[in-house]
Amino acid sequence: MDAAKPYEAIVLGTSAGGTKLLKSMVAKIPAGFSLPLIVVQHIGADSDGYWIRSLDKLAAIKVKEADEKEKIEAATMYVAPANYHLLVERDRTLTLTVSEPVNYARPSIDVLFETAADAFKNRLIGVVLSGYNSDGAVGLKRIKENGGLTIVQAPETCEAAPMPKAAIKEAQPDYTLPPDEIYELLIKLAKNKEPHTHETKD
Repeated sequence: MDAAKPYEAIVLGTSAGGTKLLKSMVAKIPAGFSLPLIVVQHIGADSDGYWIRSLDKLAAIKVKEADEKEKIEAATMYVAPANYHLLVERDRTLTLTVSEPVNYARPSIDVLFETAADAFKNRLIGVVLSGYNSDGAVGLKRIKENGGLTIVQAPETCEAAPMPKAAIKEAQPDYTLPPDEIYELLIKLAKNKEPHTHETKD
């Protein structure tokens, strides 16, 4: 990766066990965190978004449900609404769709990751956390193919290991780490605004 090009965004996908992980993560993110985070959490179609508002109360950065055509801003976490796919456009805005579920999921992690990879290219960080099924594996591979940094939660630390295991098999991520080390790495990358030299740490 070109040393003159820092990362510009983080995309993160999770399912079973994810709300607990997201609460832990936002509680650790410092004020002034310089990167936007765009998140898909598999959630019931009838969710009213209260859990997203509860994350915002814990966070030093802004946490909100993503809106149609919203411009992506720094120091903000955007979370996919229940029953909508969340896409990143090449002009760095967000789009919501109700197209067919992917990997039995809407929102789909793969949909977010693939569109973000095409928008941000090698300036993107992709993270897969705990969850069932294989959603996120193909999208994480796309991020890596486009030169981005790829991170997966160590399966032995997951409430549900199938999703991270699928991502590891498909994408061969740059890092496989427990949650606290993932959060520390993301904070370091955002603080330094420097691209990370890819290396695998198991």
